[in-house]
Amino acid sequence: MQRARDILKAKTGEVWSVPPRATVLEALKIMDEKEIGALMVISDKGKVAGIVTERDYARKIVLKGKSSKDTAVDKIMTPASKMFTVKPDTPVEDCMVLMTAKRVRHLPVFEGNKFLGLVSIGDVVKATISEKDMLIEHLSNYISGNY
Repeated sequence: MQRARDILKAKTGEVWSVPPRATVLEALKIMDEKEIGALMVISDKGKVAGIVTERDYARKIVLKGKSSKDTAVDKIMTPASKMFTVKPDTPVEDCMVLMTAKRVRHLPVFEGNKFLGLVSIGDVVKATISEKDMLIEHLSNYISGNY
């Protein structure tokens, strides 16, 4: 059974972030350049302040008629105190259940207070499919007598 730590190991290890006072436009440019849907918001002291996503932009800037050039990320981010998070040993299936139940696409992974990385819905789906493919292969080999 795969866990959140396994997903993080398979990733590049780089988590992109912005400071709380960065503009939403600056955050969007990073998301576009890196082809990602969320950024961690990290304070000057290196602490996680929150997370900002494309969905935050759509709902809190576009739909409200605000300017992404004039709005700071900390005005639209989900603060750390309200983020849904997981631990490194959280099973992938539990990540999927949490993402589905809470309708989020990104889960920060924390070990205690230490931020380790970010797991996306794409990462979870990919891991789930990979695990199911391996199970099917093992069962096929068992049925055909290849063991």
